[in-house]
Amino acid sequence: MQKQFTMNIQTEKLNLIEWLVGLQDQAIIEKIKYLMTNPSLTKDWWDTISETEKMSIDRGLLDIEKEKVTLHSDIRKKYEKWL
Repeated sequence: MQKQFTMNIQTEKLNLIEWLVGLQDQAIIEKIKYLMTNPSLTKDWWDTISETEKMSIDRGLLDIEKEKVTLHSDIRKKYEKWL
């Protein structure tokens, strides 16, 4: 699976390079330059949250896998009179 992902991302990067070479819009070029010079804007959100938050998300995902969840629509029906 990792190799397929690597190939896909390489293909995407090549597509972006081809697109960028033909780009004539100065405003878009400036935005891309801004993204390049501000790495905090491209940081993965997962890397910015605390370990407690990550553990909470992992617990929630585990609950979903074990089907220990309640549908939003069921909760709305149950508490409808207070909403």
